[in-house]
Amino acid sequence: MLRKFALPIVVLLGALLITSWLIAQRPVPAQKRPDPPVLLVDAIVAELASVRLKVHAQGSVTPRTETSLTGEVAGQIVEVFPQFVSGGFFKRGDVLVKIDDRTYRAEVKRSQAAVAAAETLITREQGLSDYALQDWRRLNPDKEATDLALRKPQLAEAKANLQSALADLERKEGDLERTMVRAPYDGMIRQKLADVGQFVGAGTQLAVIFASDVAEIRLPLPDKDLPFVDLKAQPPVEVTANIGGTDYYWRGKIVRTEGVFDEQSRVLYVVAQVADPYNQDGESWAYPLRIGTFVGANIEGRRADNLVVLPRSALRRDNRVWIIDSNNRLVPKTVSVLRTDASSVYINSGLEDNELVCLTLLENPLPGTVVRHVEAEENQP
Repeated sequence: MLRKFALPIVVLLGALLITSWLIAQRPVPAQKRPDPPVLLVDAIVAELASVRLKVHAQGSVTPRTETSLTGEVAGQIVEVFPQFVSGGFFKRGDVLVKIDDRTYRAEVKRSQAAVAAAETLITREQGLSDYALQDWRRLNPDKEATDLALRKPQLAEAKANLQSALADLERKEGDLERTMVRAPYDGMIRQKLADVGQFVGAGTQLAVIFASDVAEIRLPLPDKDLPFVDLKAQPPVEVTANIGGTDYYWRGKIVRTEGVFDEQSRVLYVVAQVADPYNQDGESWAYPLRIGTFVGANIEGRRADNLVVLPRSALRRDNRVWIIDSNNRLVPKTVSVLRTDASSVYINSGLEDNELVCLTLLENPLPGTVVRHVEAEENQP
């Protein structure tokens, strides 16, 4: 009975062993490794060019001329004119404030009377001198008349009194004129400090005013930027400000430097001027450049030849950039940097014309890495 079942089992086990052996002897097909993924990067073509450099700075707009408007005579303010308000514009010679002039008019009349009296005295003394000369010639025909006999001292005194009276009249007329406080130049009221009914003395501050023909911007330049700007040539300046979400632009020029470095910040301050900042002629600017506005300024610098200008993101540590060679492989290159600004790097050696520069920031790139590139024109500075 046992033999009856043992034979089929042995045959089955033998078949299984033979099948396993045949499977083990079958050659294993070679597995193909997948190609590593190829990185897609932005790139830009390096172009050697002659470049007009720009130097950026920031500052606040200030008036070129600012004055404390004061009264020159004492009295009560009886009238202020419509432009005498904070923010009001005026022209040179405009009357801004009128002081009560009744006392000064009376003083002018008194001085005019004194002048008339002095002129009358001169006329009388001149007549007496003429009569004295006639009498002297009649009584002393052979003698020269003395100054005392001809009343010359009295005539000289009368003439001196007239000059004194005229000077007093001129002073009194000046005081009368100064009861009308006039604008010394075209400008704007920055702060109004007096009004109708107020009594003011000579020297009382009536307002703070500033000239509106030119605005100035004090711009700090670090010493590293000075070689790139010809300050003696008074270079043009583009002034920018973002107001209410809109960028506005004005044009001006550098007019002077302050001549010394700031001891703490080690910068040299230069002064830019913008004409007609408040657009009073209606044709200068799209928006007024108000005093106190914080602005950026791009100063036109010197021209430099054979430079490659790249986005600042293309420059890596140790002044290196990654080049994409003809086999689409990354190659590191060390370059010489002339200068950098907020958006661009200016390279004066280390790159050849038409070389392809990788712009994408890669994490731990290796020389020889294969990439695919897209030339990104929008990334060009």
